Amino acid sequence: MNYKNNIAILLLFAVSNYAIADVTNGSFETWSAGSPTGWSTIDSGISVNQNTSIFQEGTSSAAITVNTSTQGSTDFRQVLSVVSGQTYDFSVGIYHTEGGVKARLYIDGYQDYSNESLVNQWQQVTHRYVANSTKDISVGLRFYDTTGFDGAEIVYVDYFQPTQASGGNSCSTNEIAFSLTTDTYGYETSWTITNTSDQEVANGGSYANSTDYNENFCLDDGDYTFTINDSYGDGICCTYGNGSYDISLAGTSLISGGSFASNESKTFTLGSSGGGDRSGSDTYTGTYYDNITSQAGYALKTELHNLINEHSSQGYSALWTFYESHSLDVYFENDGSILDIYSENPTSSDNKSFTKVSDQCGNYSGEGDCYNREHSFPKSWFGGKIEPMNSDVHHIYATDGFVNSKRSGFPFGEVATATFTSTNNSKLGSATTSLGYNGTVFEPIDEFKGDLARAYFYMAARYENVVSSWQNNSVYGDAILDGSSDQVFELWQLAMLKRWHTDDPVSQKEIDRNEAAFGHQGNRNPFVDHPEYVENIWGQ
Repeated sequence: MNYKNNIAILLLFAVSNYAIADVTNGSFETWSAGSPTGWSTIDSGISVNQNTSIFQEGTSSAAITVNTSTQGSTDFRQVLSVVSGQTYDFSVGIYHTEGGVKARLYIDGYQDYSNESLVNQWQQVTHRYVANSTKDISVGLRFYDTTGFDGAEIVYVDYFQPTQASGGNSCSTNEIAFSLTTDTYGYETSWTITNTSDQEVANGGSYANSTDYNENFCLDDGDYTFTINDSYGDGICCTYGNGSYDISLAGTSLISGGSFASNESKTFTLGSSGGGDRSGSDTYTGTYYDNITSQAGYALKTELHNLINEHSSQGYSALWTFYESHSLDVYFENDGSILDIYSENPTSSDNKSFTKVSDQCGNYSGEGDCYNREHSFPKSWFGGKIEPMNSDVHHIYATDGFVNSKRSGFPFGEVATATFTSTNNSKLGSATTSLGYNGTVFEPIDEFKGDLARAYFYMAARYENVVSSWQNNSVYGDAILDGSSDQVFELWQLAMLKRWHTDDPVSQKEIDRNEAAFGHQGNRNPFVDHPEYVENIWGQ
Protein backbone atom coordinates (compact mmCIF):
# COMPACT_ATOMS: atom_id res chain seq x y z
CA MET A 1 0.00 0.00 0.00
CA ASN A 2 1.17 3.54 -0.77
CA TYR A 3 0.94 5.44 2.50
CA LYS A 4 2.81 8.52 1.24
CA ASN A 5 0.33 9.43 -1.45
CA ASN A 6 -3.02 8.57 0.01
CA ILE A 7 -6.38 10.20 -0.18
CA ALA A 8 -9.06 9.93 2.40
CA ILE A 9 -12.68 10.24 3.08
CA LEU A 10 -13.70 9.80 6.71
CA LEU A 11 -17.33 9.00 7.29
CA LEU A 12 -17.70 9.74 10.95
CA PHE A 13 -20.63 8.56 12.95
CA ALA A 14 -21.38 6.78 16.20
CA VAL A 15 -24.19 4.73 17.61
CA SER A 16 -27.06 5.76 19.87
CA ASN A 17 -27.70 4.56 23.41
CA TYR A 18 -28.71 1.05 22.29
CA ALA A 19 -26.68 -1.89 21.00
CA ILE A 20 -28.81 -1.85 17.84
CA ALA A 21 -28.88 1.69 16.50
CA ASP A 22 -29.58 3.35 13.18
CA VAL A 23 -27.26 5.50 11.14
CA THR A 24 -29.22 8.36 9.62
CA ASN A 25 -29.73 7.80 5.91
CA GLY A 26 -27.32 4.87 5.90
CA SER A 27 -28.86 3.64 2.65
CA PHE A 28 -28.38 7.02 0.90
CA GLU A 29 -32.00 7.22 -0.19
CA THR A 30 -32.68 10.81 0.91
CA TRP A 31 -30.95 13.72 -0.82
CA SER A 32 -31.34 17.48 -0.62
CA ALA A 33 -29.70 20.05 -2.91
CA GLY A 34 -27.41 17.35 -4.28
CA SER A 35 -26.19 16.14 -0.88
CA PRO A 36 -27.23 13.10 1.17
CA THR A 37 -29.44 14.07 4.09
CA GLY A 38 -27.76 13.63 7.46
CA TRP A 39 -24.23 13.79 6.08
CA SER A 40 -22.10 16.93 5.96
CA THR A 41 -18.59 18.45 5.65
CA ILE A 42 -17.67 17.48 2.13
CA ASP A 43 -14.62 19.37 0.79
CA SER A 44 -12.87 19.71 -2.57
CA GLY A 45 -10.94 16.44 -2.32
CA ILE A 46 -14.04 14.44 -3.14
CA SER A 47 -17.43 14.94 -4.67
CA VAL A 48 -20.51 12.97 -3.72
CA ASN A 49 -23.52 12.40 -5.97
CA GLN A 50 -26.62 10.25 -5.89
CA ASN A 51 -26.52 7.22 -8.17
CA THR A 52 -29.65 5.24 -9.03
CA SER A 53 -28.19 2.62 -11.37
CA ILE A 54 -25.61 0.92 -9.11
CA PHE A 55 -26.79 0.25 -5.56
CA GLN A 56 -26.74 -2.52 -3.00
CA GLU A 57 -29.86 -1.69 -1.02
CA GLY A 58 -32.95 0.34 -1.77
CA THR A 59 -32.85 2.40 -4.97
CA SER A 60 -29.69 4.55 -4.77
CA SER A 61 -26.13 4.74 -3.50
CA ALA A 62 -23.50 7.43 -2.90
CA ALA A 63 -21.17 7.80 -5.90
CA ILE A 64 -17.96 9.19 -4.41
CA THR A 65 -15.47 10.61 -6.87
CA VAL A 66 -11.96 10.83 -5.44
CA ASN A 67 -10.17 13.61 -7.26
CA THR A 68 -7.06 14.42 -5.25
CA SER A 69 -3.69 12.73 -4.82
CA THR A 70 -3.00 14.46 -1.52
CA GLN A 71 -4.43 13.36 1.79
CA GLY A 72 -6.55 16.12 3.25
CA SER A 73 -9.53 16.84 5.42
CA THR A 74 -11.99 14.98 3.27
CA ASP A 75 -14.57 14.16 5.93
CA PHE A 76 -18.12 13.04 5.48
CA ARG A 77 -19.75 12.74 8.89
CA GLN A 78 -22.61 12.59 11.30
CA VAL A 79 -22.48 12.47 15.10
CA LEU A 80 -23.82 9.66 17.27
CA SER A 81 -22.56 7.82 20.38
CA VAL A 82 -21.80 4.32 21.68
CA VAL A 83 -22.64 2.83 25.07
CA SER A 84 -20.12 1.16 27.34
CA GLY A 85 -20.11 -2.63 27.12
CA GLN A 86 -22.35 -2.79 24.05
CA THR A 87 -21.35 -4.62 20.86
CA TYR A 88 -21.89 -3.08 17.42
CA ASP A 89 -21.62 -4.88 14.08
CA PHE A 90 -20.56 -2.40 11.41
CA SER A 91 -20.74 -3.17 7.70
CA VAL A 92 -20.57 -1.13 4.50
CA GLY A 93 -20.94 -2.06 0.84
CA ILE A 94 -18.09 -0.98 -1.47
CA TYR A 95 -18.18 -1.09 -5.28
CA HIS A 96 -14.86 -0.39 -7.03
CA THR A 97 -14.88 0.70 -10.66
CA GLU A 98 -11.17 0.89 -11.63
CA GLY A 99 -9.11 -0.57 -8.80
CA GLY A 100 -6.90 2.48 -8.31
CA VAL A 101 -7.95 3.07 -4.69
CA LYS A 102 -8.76 0.83 -1.75
CA ALA A 103 -11.16 1.51 1.10
CA ARG A 104 -10.30 1.01 4.76
CA LEU A 105 -12.93 0.82 7.44
CA TYR A 106 -12.36 3.22 10.32
CA ILE A 107 -14.09 2.39 13.60
CA ASP A 108 -12.47 4.19 16.50
CA GLY A 109 -9.24 3.31 14.69
CA TYR A 110 -8.24 1.79 11.37
CA GLN A 111 -9.60 -1.68 10.60
CA ASP A 112 -9.89 -3.92 7.52
CA TYR A 113 -9.46 -2.99 3.84
CA SER A 114 -11.58 -3.62 0.79
CA ASN A 115 -10.12 -5.58 -2.11
CA GLU A 116 -9.54 -2.95 -4.80
CA SER A 117 -8.92 -5.57 -7.50
CA LEU A 118 -12.52 -6.80 -7.14
CA VAL A 119 -14.19 -4.35 -9.53
CA ASN A 120 -17.74 -3.96 -10.82
CA GLN A 121 -19.40 -5.87 -7.99
CA TRP A 122 -20.32 -5.27 -4.38
CA GLN A 123 -18.19 -6.45 -1.50
CA GLN A 124 -18.57 -5.97 2.25
CA VAL A 125 -16.12 -4.43 4.69
CA THR A 126 -17.08 -5.31 8.25
CA HIS A 127 -15.95 -4.95 11.85
CA ARG A 128 -17.37 -5.91 15.24
CA TYR A 129 -16.80 -3.18 17.84
CA VAL A 130 -17.19 -3.42 21.62
CA ALA A 131 -17.42 -0.04 23.33
CA ASN A 132 -15.09 0.24 26.33
CA SER A 133 -16.88 3.34 27.56
CA THR A 134 -19.85 5.54 26.73
CA LYS A 135 -18.47 8.07 24.29
CA ASP A 136 -18.50 9.53 20.79
CA ILE A 137 -16.43 7.57 18.30
CA SER A 138 -15.34 8.17 14.73
CA VAL A 139 -16.49 5.55 12.28
CA GLY A 140 -16.22 5.58 8.52
CA LEU A 141 -14.04 4.97 5.50
CA ARG A 142 -10.67 6.12 4.28
CA PHE A 143 -9.43 5.60 0.73
CA TYR A 144 -5.78 4.98 -0.20
CA ASP A 145 -4.46 5.30 -3.74
CA THR A 146 -2.82 2.25 -5.28
CA THR A 147 -0.86 1.61 -8.46
CA GLY A 148 -2.88 2.76 -11.41
CA PHE A 149 -4.69 5.68 -9.78
CA ASP A 150 -5.16 8.28 -12.53
CA GLY A 151 -6.23 11.24 -10.39
CA ALA A 152 -9.99 10.62 -10.44
CA GLU A 153 -11.93 7.48 -9.60
CA ILE A 154 -15.51 6.69 -8.61
CA VAL A 155 -16.29 4.34 -5.73
CA TYR A 156 -19.91 3.54 -4.89
CA VAL A 157 -20.83 3.28 -1.22
CA ASP A 158 -24.11 1.93 0.15
CA TYR A 159 -25.93 0.43 3.12
CA PHE A 160 -23.94 1.57 6.14
CA GLN A 161 -25.02 -0.70 8.97
CA PRO A 162 -26.43 -0.64 11.55
CA THR A 163 -29.12 1.28 9.67
CA GLN A 164 -32.77 0.99 8.79
CA ALA A 165 -33.33 -0.63 5.42
CA SER A 166 -34.88 1.77 2.93
CA GLY A 167 -37.90 -0.39 2.25
CA GLY A 168 -36.52 -1.69 -1.03
CA ASN A 169 -34.70 -4.98 -1.43
CA SER A 170 -31.76 -5.18 0.94
CA CYS A 171 -29.81 -6.97 -1.74
CA SER A 172 -30.56 -7.05 -5.45
CA THR A 173 -28.89 -10.46 -5.97
CA ASN A 174 -28.18 -13.03 -3.20
CA GLU A 175 -27.91 -11.95 0.43
CA ILE A 176 -26.10 -14.75 2.23
CA ALA A 177 -25.84 -15.00 6.00
CA PHE A 178 -22.49 -16.02 7.51
CA SER A 179 -22.31 -17.19 11.11
CA LEU A 180 -19.20 -18.19 13.03
CA THR A 181 -18.72 -19.44 16.56
CA THR A 182 -15.06 -19.41 17.57
CA ASP A 183 -13.37 -21.92 19.83
CA THR A 184 -11.24 -20.97 22.84
CA TYR A 185 -8.46 -19.79 20.51
CA GLY A 186 -10.38 -17.46 18.23
CA TYR A 187 -7.30 -15.58 17.02
CA GLU A 188 -6.19 -18.74 15.18
CA THR A 189 -9.22 -18.61 12.86
CA SER A 190 -9.45 -16.81 9.52
CA TRP A 191 -11.51 -17.36 6.37
CA THR A 192 -12.11 -16.18 2.83
CA ILE A 193 -14.78 -16.46 0.17
CA THR A 194 -13.44 -16.43 -3.40
CA ASN A 195 -15.16 -16.46 -6.76
CA THR A 196 -14.23 -18.52 -9.82
CA SER A 197 -11.49 -16.00 -10.68
CA ASP A 198 -9.89 -16.54 -7.23
CA GLN A 199 -10.80 -13.02 -6.21
CA GLU A 200 -11.72 -12.55 -2.57
CA VAL A 201 -15.27 -11.28 -2.15
CA ALA A 202 -15.28 -11.51 1.67
CA ASN A 203 -12.89 -12.44 4.46
CA GLY A 204 -12.48 -12.39 8.21
CA GLY A 205 -9.98 -12.93 11.00
CA SER A 206 -8.61 -11.62 14.31
CA TYR A 207 -11.53 -13.05 16.28
CA ALA A 208 -12.18 -13.16 20.00
CA ASN A 209 -12.38 -16.46 21.88
CA SER A 210 -15.67 -18.39 22.22
CA THR A 211 -17.70 -15.67 20.50
CA ASP A 212 -20.59 -15.71 18.04
CA TYR A 213 -20.26 -13.62 14.86
CA ASN A 214 -22.98 -12.96 12.26
CA GLU A 215 -22.56 -11.06 8.98
CA ASN A 216 -24.53 -10.66 5.74
CA PHE A 217 -22.95 -10.45 2.29
CA CYS A 218 -24.51 -9.59 -1.06
CA LEU A 219 -23.11 -11.83 -3.80
CA ASP A 220 -23.84 -12.21 -7.50
CA ASP A 221 -24.98 -15.50 -9.03
CA GLY A 222 -22.10 -17.91 -9.50
CA ASP A 223 -19.83 -20.47 -7.88
CA TYR A 224 -17.88 -19.63 -4.71
CA THR A 225 -15.31 -21.32 -2.49
CA PHE A 226 -15.30 -20.85 1.26
CA THR A 227 -11.95 -21.60 2.92
CA ILE A 228 -11.47 -21.56 6.68
CA ASN A 229 -8.04 -21.76 8.30
CA ASP A 230 -6.81 -22.62 11.77
CA SER A 231 -3.20 -21.57 12.32
CA TYR A 232 -2.60 -24.23 14.99
CA GLY A 233 -4.02 -27.03 12.87
CA ASP A 234 -6.80 -28.39 15.08
CA GLY A 235 -9.88 -26.76 13.52
CA ILE A 236 -12.49 -25.02 15.65
CA CYS A 237 -14.31 -28.06 17.01
CA CYS A 238 -14.20 -29.97 19.24
CA THR A 239 -10.92 -30.19 21.16
CA TYR A 240 -10.87 -26.64 22.50
CA GLY A 241 -14.46 -25.45 22.45
CA ASN A 242 -17.40 -26.09 20.15
CA GLY A 243 -16.75 -23.77 17.22
CA SER A 244 -18.71 -23.95 13.99
CA TYR A 245 -19.50 -22.01 10.82
CA ASP A 246 -22.48 -21.78 8.51
CA ILE A 247 -23.33 -19.98 5.27
CA SER A 248 -27.04 -19.78 4.52
CA LEU A 249 -29.31 -18.31 1.87
CA ALA A 250 -32.92 -17.46 2.79
CA GLY A 251 -32.65 -19.57 5.93
CA THR A 252 -31.29 -22.69 4.23
CA SER A 253 -27.73 -23.76 4.92
CA LEU A 254 -25.45 -23.94 1.89
CA ILE A 255 -22.35 -25.16 3.73
CA SER A 256 -21.41 -25.68 7.37
CA GLY A 257 -18.79 -27.35 9.50
CA GLY A 258 -16.21 -26.89 12.22
CA SER A 259 -14.27 -30.12 12.49
CA PHE A 260 -11.12 -29.97 10.33
CA ALA A 261 -7.35 -29.69 10.74
CA SER A 262 -5.38 -26.75 9.31
CA ASN A 263 -7.96 -25.72 6.73
CA GLU A 264 -11.11 -26.76 4.94
CA SER A 265 -12.61 -25.59 1.64
CA LYS A 266 -16.20 -26.01 0.51
CA THR A 267 -17.95 -24.75 -2.58
CA PHE A 268 -21.46 -23.38 -2.99
CA THR A 269 -23.48 -22.07 -5.90
CA LEU A 270 -25.81 -19.08 -5.98
CA GLY A 271 -28.51 -18.67 -8.58
CA SER A 272 -28.97 -22.37 -9.38
CA SER A 273 -32.27 -24.22 -9.23
CA GLY A 274 -32.31 -25.56 -5.72
CA GLY A 275 -34.62 -28.56 -6.03
CA GLY A 276 -33.18 -30.23 -9.08
CA ASP A 277 -31.89 -33.74 -9.53
CA ARG A 278 -28.24 -34.14 -8.52
CA SER A 279 -27.96 -37.84 -9.33
CA GLY A 280 -25.58 -37.25 -12.22
CA SER A 281 -22.95 -35.45 -10.14
CA ASP A 282 -21.04 -35.96 -6.91
CA THR A 283 -23.03 -34.60 -4.00
CA TYR A 284 -20.09 -34.45 -1.60
CA THR A 285 -16.39 -33.90 -2.26
CA GLY A 286 -15.03 -33.35 1.25
CA THR A 287 -12.84 -35.54 3.44
CA TYR A 288 -15.50 -36.93 5.80
CA TYR A 289 -15.35 -40.44 4.30
CA ASP A 290 -11.61 -40.64 3.66
CA ASN A 291 -11.05 -43.37 6.26
CA ILE A 292 -13.75 -45.69 4.89
CA THR A 293 -11.93 -48.76 3.52
CA SER A 294 -14.69 -51.30 2.80
CA GLN A 295 -16.14 -51.19 -0.67
CA ALA A 296 -19.37 -53.13 -0.32
CA GLY A 297 -21.64 -55.29 1.80
CA TYR A 298 -22.48 -55.05 5.46
CA ALA A 299 -18.83 -54.38 6.28
CA LEU A 300 -19.26 -51.01 4.55
CA LYS A 301 -22.37 -50.32 6.60
CA THR A 302 -20.45 -51.11 9.80
CA GLU A 303 -17.68 -48.69 8.86
CA LEU A 304 -20.28 -46.02 8.18
CA HIS A 305 -21.87 -46.79 11.55
CA ASN A 306 -18.52 -46.28 13.28
CA LEU A 307 -18.14 -42.96 11.50
CA ILE A 308 -21.57 -41.48 12.29
CA ASN A 309 -22.61 -43.20 15.51
CA GLU A 310 -21.56 -40.68 18.14
CA HIS A 311 -23.28 -37.53 17.02
CA SER A 312 -23.95 -34.73 19.47
CA SER A 313 -27.61 -34.93 20.46
CA GLN A 314 -29.10 -31.44 20.70
CA GLY A 315 -32.41 -32.44 22.29
CA TYR A 316 -35.95 -32.57 20.97
CA SER A 317 -36.74 -28.87 21.48
CA ALA A 318 -33.73 -27.86 19.34
CA LEU A 319 -35.56 -29.23 16.30
CA TRP A 320 -37.74 -26.09 16.29
CA THR A 321 -34.62 -23.95 15.93
CA PHE A 322 -33.29 -26.19 13.17
CA TYR A 323 -36.57 -25.88 11.24
CA GLU A 324 -36.58 -22.11 11.70
CA SER A 325 -33.28 -21.81 9.82
CA HIS A 326 -33.02 -24.93 7.67
CA SER A 327 -36.50 -26.20 6.77
CA LEU A 328 -37.70 -23.30 4.65
CA ASP A 329 -39.05 -23.37 1.11
CA VAL A 330 -36.37 -21.82 -1.09
CA TYR A 331 -36.85 -24.46 -3.79
CA PHE A 332 -40.46 -24.42 -5.00
CA GLU A 333 -42.51 -21.28 -4.16
CA ASN A 334 -39.30 -19.81 -2.71
CA ASP A 335 -41.40 -17.91 -0.19
CA GLY A 336 -39.54 -18.81 3.01
CA SER A 337 -42.48 -20.76 4.43
CA ILE A 338 -41.89 -24.04 6.25
CA LEU A 339 -41.16 -26.81 3.76
CA ASP A 340 -43.76 -29.37 4.90
CA ILE A 341 -43.37 -32.69 3.11
CA TYR A 342 -47.07 -33.52 3.63
CA SER A 343 -48.51 -30.31 2.11
CA GLU A 344 -45.84 -29.10 -0.37
CA ASN A 345 -47.01 -29.03 -4.00
CA PRO A 346 -43.82 -29.06 -6.10
CA THR A 347 -45.53 -28.09 -9.37
CA SER A 348 -48.16 -25.58 -8.21
CA SER A 349 -49.04 -23.25 -5.35
CA ASP A 350 -49.44 -24.80 -1.93
CA ASN A 351 -52.96 -25.03 -0.54
CA LYS A 352 -51.54 -24.87 2.98
CA SER A 353 -48.61 -22.79 4.16
CA PHE A 354 -46.88 -22.37 7.51
CA THR A 355 -44.95 -19.39 8.87
CA LYS A 356 -41.86 -20.42 10.80
CA VAL A 357 -42.08 -20.25 14.60
CA SER A 358 -45.53 -18.67 14.83
CA ASP A 359 -47.26 -21.72 13.29
CA GLN A 360 -45.59 -24.35 15.46
CA CYS A 361 -47.96 -26.91 17.02
CA GLY A 362 -49.90 -26.46 19.30
CA ASN A 363 -53.29 -27.83 18.91
CA TYR A 364 -54.83 -28.76 15.59
CA SER A 365 -58.24 -29.83 14.36
CA GLY A 366 -57.59 -29.95 10.64
CA GLU A 367 -54.95 -29.71 7.96
CA GLY A 368 -53.14 -26.37 7.82
CA ASP A 369 -53.50 -25.53 11.52
CA CYS A 370 -49.82 -25.92 12.50
CA TYR A 371 -46.61 -27.82 11.79
CA ASN A 372 -44.83 -30.23 14.09
CA ARG A 373 -41.90 -32.64 14.29
CA GLU A 374 -42.56 -35.85 12.36
CA HIS A 375 -40.48 -38.91 13.22
CA SER A 376 -40.39 -40.47 9.77
CA PHE A 377 -39.12 -43.53 11.64
CA PRO A 378 -41.79 -43.49 14.39
CA LYS A 379 -40.55 -43.28 17.96
CA SER A 380 -42.76 -46.21 18.98
CA TRP A 381 -40.57 -48.38 16.74
CA PHE A 382 -37.43 -47.63 18.76
CA GLY A 383 -39.11 -47.66 22.17
CA GLY A 384 -40.39 -44.12 22.77
CA LYS A 385 -38.71 -40.86 23.75
CA ILE A 386 -35.23 -42.32 23.84
CA GLU A 387 -32.16 -40.32 22.88
CA PRO A 388 -30.42 -39.89 20.58
CA MET A 389 -33.08 -41.35 18.23
CA ASN A 390 -35.84 -39.07 19.54
CA SER A 391 -34.06 -35.89 18.41
CA ASP A 392 -31.98 -37.14 15.47
CA VAL A 393 -32.73 -34.53 12.82
CA HIS A 394 -31.72 -36.81 9.95
CA HIS A 395 -35.09 -38.61 10.20
CA ILE A 396 -37.33 -35.94 11.77
CA TYR A 397 -39.10 -33.57 9.35
CA ALA A 398 -41.34 -30.54 9.66
CA THR A 399 -44.86 -31.69 8.73
CA ASP A 400 -48.48 -30.67 9.04
CA GLY A 401 -49.57 -31.69 12.55
CA PHE A 402 -52.95 -33.02 11.46
CA VAL A 403 -51.53 -35.09 8.58
CA ASN A 404 -48.78 -36.35 10.87
CA SER A 405 -51.48 -37.64 13.24
CA LYS A 406 -53.12 -39.44 10.33
CA ARG A 407 -49.84 -41.11 9.41
CA SER A 408 -49.42 -42.12 13.08
CA GLY A 409 -47.10 -45.15 13.36
CA PHE A 410 -48.12 -46.81 10.10
CA PRO A 411 -45.34 -47.96 7.78
CA PHE A 412 -44.54 -46.03 4.63
CA GLY A 413 -45.86 -47.88 1.61
CA GLU A 414 -47.84 -47.56 -1.61
CA VAL A 415 -51.60 -47.11 -1.34
CA ALA A 416 -54.23 -48.95 -3.38
CA THR A 417 -57.37 -47.42 -1.85
CA ALA A 418 -57.04 -44.22 0.20
CA THR A 419 -59.03 -43.48 3.35
CA PHE A 420 -57.36 -40.07 3.72
CA THR A 421 -55.61 -37.80 1.21
CA SER A 422 -53.77 -34.60 2.15
CA THR A 423 -53.80 -31.43 0.06
CA ASN A 424 -50.57 -32.45 -1.70
CA ASN A 425 -51.87 -35.97 -2.38
CA SER A 426 -50.09 -37.84 0.42
CA LYS A 427 -52.28 -40.85 1.18
CA LEU A 428 -53.27 -43.20 3.97
CA GLY A 429 -54.95 -46.47 3.03
CA SER A 430 -54.63 -50.13 2.21
CA ALA A 431 -51.40 -51.30 0.62
CA THR A 432 -51.22 -52.32 -3.03
CA THR A 433 -51.19 -56.07 -3.55
CA SER A 434 -47.86 -55.86 -5.39
CA LEU A 435 -46.12 -54.40 -2.36
CA GLY A 436 -45.88 -57.71 -0.52
CA TYR A 437 -47.51 -56.37 2.63
CA ASN A 438 -51.16 -56.54 3.66
CA GLY A 439 -52.13 -53.66 5.91
CA THR A 440 -52.52 -49.93 6.22
CA VAL A 441 -49.66 -47.79 4.90
CA PHE A 442 -48.92 -44.11 4.39
CA GLU A 443 -47.63 -42.95 1.01
CA PRO A 444 -45.86 -39.56 0.64
CA ILE A 445 -45.68 -37.87 -2.76
CA ASP A 446 -42.92 -38.82 -5.19
CA GLU A 447 -40.90 -35.65 -4.49
CA PHE A 448 -40.04 -36.87 -0.99
CA LYS A 449 -39.93 -40.65 -1.35
CA GLY A 450 -36.19 -40.75 -2.01
CA ASP A 451 -35.52 -38.37 0.88
CA LEU A 452 -37.40 -40.65 3.27
CA ALA A 453 -35.80 -43.81 1.91
CA ARG A 454 -32.33 -42.37 2.51
CA ALA A 455 -33.41 -41.35 6.02
CA TYR A 456 -34.31 -45.00 6.65
CA PHE A 457 -30.98 -46.24 5.30
CA TYR A 458 -29.32 -43.71 7.62
CA MET A 459 -31.24 -45.18 10.58
CA ALA A 460 -30.08 -48.68 9.61
CA ALA A 461 -26.42 -47.59 9.64
CA ARG A 462 -26.46 -45.08 12.50
CA TYR A 463 -28.23 -47.47 14.91
CA GLU A 464 -26.73 -50.71 13.68
CA ASN A 465 -25.67 -51.54 17.24
CA VAL A 466 -29.25 -51.48 18.63
CA VAL A 467 -31.67 -51.84 15.72
CA SER A 468 -31.95 -55.64 16.04
CA SER A 469 -33.67 -55.15 19.43
CA TRP A 470 -36.40 -52.88 18.05
CA GLN A 471 -38.43 -55.44 16.12
CA ASN A 472 -40.90 -56.22 18.92
CA ASN A 473 -41.45 -52.68 20.19
CA SER A 474 -44.55 -52.23 18.01
CA VAL A 475 -46.64 -54.16 15.54
CA TYR A 476 -45.80 -51.73 12.75
CA GLY A 477 -42.10 -51.73 13.55
CA ASP A 478 -42.23 -55.51 13.37
CA ALA A 479 -43.79 -55.19 9.90
CA ILE A 480 -40.73 -53.43 8.46
CA LEU A 481 -37.81 -54.66 10.65
CA ASP A 482 -36.39 -58.15 10.23
CA GLY A 483 -34.69 -58.35 13.64
CA SER A 484 -31.15 -58.26 12.26
CA SER A 485 -28.41 -55.64 12.40
CA ASP A 486 -27.26 -56.21 8.83
CA GLN A 487 -30.19 -56.32 6.38
CA VAL A 488 -32.38 -54.52 8.98
CA PHE A 489 -35.54 -54.33 6.81
CA GLU A 490 -38.06 -56.95 5.77
CA LEU A 491 -37.68 -57.79 2.08
CA TRP A 492 -40.87 -55.99 1.00
CA GLN A 493 -39.80 -52.79 2.74
CA LEU A 494 -36.21 -53.02 1.52
CA ALA A 495 -37.31 -53.48 -2.10
CA MET A 496 -39.62 -50.48 -1.88
CA LEU A 497 -37.01 -48.25 -0.22
CA LYS A 498 -34.43 -49.09 -2.87
CA ARG A 499 -36.97 -48.33 -5.59
CA TRP A 500 -37.85 -44.97 -3.98
CA HIS A 501 -34.15 -44.19 -3.64
CA THR A 502 -33.59 -44.85 -7.35
CA ASP A 503 -36.72 -43.15 -8.67
CA ASP A 504 -36.26 -39.98 -6.59
CA PRO A 505 -32.51 -39.18 -6.68
CA VAL A 506 -30.75 -36.81 -4.30
CA SER A 507 -31.77 -33.18 -4.88
CA GLN A 508 -30.23 -29.89 -3.82
CA LYS A 509 -32.77 -29.45 -1.03
CA GLU A 510 -31.59 -32.76 0.44
CA ILE A 511 -27.92 -31.83 0.09
CA ASP A 512 -28.60 -28.54 1.86
CA ARG A 513 -30.48 -30.28 4.66
CA ASN A 514 -27.66 -32.78 5.13
CA GLU A 515 -25.11 -29.97 5.44
CA ALA A 516 -27.33 -28.20 7.97
CA ALA A 517 -27.80 -31.40 9.96
CA PHE A 518 -24.04 -31.87 10.05
CA GLY A 519 -23.68 -28.40 11.51
CA HIS A 520 -26.52 -29.08 13.95
CA GLN A 521 -25.44 -32.41 15.43
CA GLY A 522 -22.06 -33.25 13.91
CA ASN A 523 -22.76 -36.23 11.66
CA ARG A 524 -23.86 -36.74 8.06
CA ASN A 525 -26.24 -39.01 6.16
CA PRO A 526 -23.84 -41.08 4.02
CA PHE A 527 -26.59 -42.06 1.58
CA VAL A 528 -27.15 -38.42 0.60
CA ASP A 529 -23.42 -37.80 0.14
CA HIS A 530 -22.84 -41.13 -1.62
CA PRO A 531 -26.08 -42.53 -3.07
CA GLU A 532 -24.12 -45.46 -4.49
CA TYR A 533 -23.65 -46.78 -0.93
CA VAL A 534 -27.25 -48.10 -1.00
CA GLU A 535 -26.53 -50.50 -3.86
CA ASN A 536 -23.06 -51.26 -2.50
CA ILE A 537 -24.57 -52.45 0.80
CA TRP A 538 -27.98 -53.89 -0.08
CA GLY A 539 -27.52 -54.67 -3.78
CA GLN A 540 -29.71 -53.69 -6.70
